[in-house]
Amino acid sequence: MSAKKTVVSVTIGGDEYSLKSDRPAEYTRAAAAHVDRALKEVLATGAIVETHKAAILAALAITDELFQAQQGQRDMAEHLRAMAAELSRLLPPAKRRT
Repeated sequence: MSAKKTVVSVTIGGDEYSLKSDRPAEYTRAAAAHVDRALKEVLATGAIVETHKAAILAALAITDELFQAQQGQRDMAEHLRAMAAELSRLLPPAKRRT
């Protein structure tokens, strides 16, 4: 059973797109707005005139955000594992997990 697809109109870089997604329309609009902001930030530098190159740089910026967030999650998970191990060490032996 697949989720119902919705069609959402969004504007990215001044061009309108009709996107079909199984995500809620608000989510799709928010994702498109994020891409549009990243593209505008690249274009605002004035160094790039070709839209397709600006789109590639925007995609790299968004990918960097993703990688940074993923690294943050890995760091947090490792920190939580270390804290759990320390707490386990402080418990009486009968209460520790083996």
